[in-house]
Amino acid sequence: MEQINNRLISYASILEDQTRHQAVQTATMPFIHPHIALMPDAHLGKGSTVGSVIPTLGAIMPAAVGVDIGCGMIAVKTQFNQNDFRWSDRPLNKLRESIENAIPTSAGKYNTDLTSTALSRTDILHHKAIESAEFDPEEYSANWRLQLGTLGGGNHFIEITVDEDDQVWLFLHSGSRGVGNRIANKHIKVAIKQCEKRWIDLPNPDLAYLVEGDPEFWRYIREMRWAQEFAWFNREEMMDRLIECVSAYVGVATEVLETINCHHNYTTVERHFGKQVWLSRKGAIDATAGKMGLIPGSMGTASYVVEGLGDPVSLNSSPHGAGRNFSRKKARETFTHADLREAMRGIEYRDSDAFIDEIPGAYKDIDVVMADSVRLVKIKHKLRQMLNVKGD
Repeated sequence: MEQINNRLISYASILEDQTRHQAVQTATMPFIHPHIALMPDAHLGKGSTVGSVIPTLGAIMPAAVGVDIGCGMIAVKTQFNQNDFRWSDRPLNKLRESIENAIPTSAGKYNTDLTSTALSRTDILHHKAIESAEFDPEEYSANWRLQLGTLGGGNHFIEITVDEDDQVWLFLHSGSRGVGNRIANKHIKVAIKQCEKRWIDLPNPDLAYLVEGDPEFWRYIREMRWAQEFAWFNREEMMDRLIECVSAYVGVATEVLETINCHHNYTTVERHFGKQVWLSRKGAIDATAGKMGLIPGSMGTASYVVEGLGDPVSLNSSPHGAGRNFSRKKARETFTHADLREAMRGIEYRDSDAFIDEIPGAYKDIDVVMADSVRLVKIKHKLRQMLNVKGD
């Protein structure tokens, strides 16, 4: 742990200069209390650093929550072991293809119709939007219902993994999709206009904030909370479909022995250092003592099931993953398709050069990230991939 200044504390042993500068800039905002905590996976982000925990009094910076509101992970422990997936007449690529058919992947790819569970979940979301959040999701996306149960692209993934006892876990990563992105970007623009109206000189326009008490502030809170719930339901819907695919492949109904679902781009109200704050975790998970969480690596490295230790200086938080070490552009300039194939040796995946920018080498070493997290979480399980599904 490094105290960079009295308002910024870092747990990252790997921290590039631009990321450090961005975090220092965010920490100058006058409503930070008591400090920003940088997670071991911290890297450059829009406005504020990905992998930062930002407590604020009386204000929220929408860009500090992120544009994929409610993004996070869900994992299910099953009764299966690795041998249940070793069929000579049923290669793993058949399971991967069935998952890709059941769950739309890639940016802008949505359902053409809805399952009964998706219909039920979107009905709940629509009611909450109208009654509680006081808005209509169609203001942002006419097809928002069809987005529920879809993965997206980039670093979002679906995986079949096994733990140290060869027990099979189903694992996936996604958020609030297009509707959440549009909600976020709308309120980032509103925050910029509000700061301009007040003649506030910002060190970066993406640090624009909304003031508690203003109508614009509370509209953002309501819609952000709705997007967080959309993301939660989205992961649950995809997990339901993933379980069906696995059950059909193995020929035995999947038993759900344990479920963990956690956000890592969100805002909530918590009490820290004597005051109630708006706590924004942008690329970080809740690591309150005893809280179970998920920290994935890259598409070819280990992921972890963890239990929070409740470290107060970290604001009861821990990293959300490996964190990028190369930009997507830099990764494509550095690595080749052959490099990707070598990194994914032994893992079933769709062999495509579309994933070069997601190669494990483009990310920080997950083992270093976990070593930096020793005060934040206790490792319960280490998961290794058998199968990976990603969108272009």
